[in-house]
Amino acid sequence: MREFGMFTDAGETVVASLVDLAKKSNLSWDTVESMLQSLSNEELYSEASDTEVRECVYCELYGA
Repeated sequence: MREFGMFTDAGETVVASLVDLAKKSNLSWDTVESMLQSLSNEELYSEASDTEVRECVYCELYGA
């Protein structure tokens, strides 16, 4: 399983799905970042907008 810095397996799964969607739909970074911010509004996924998560997602989408 890919790791994105989320606190739970459920969080990792949700972010992995977001990354897959971003790749398939060729979403811009601004859109992906906005989606992570929206996800972080849910208490269960509050860390989705943390720097570590954003950096991991960015690297997965665009390389290091």
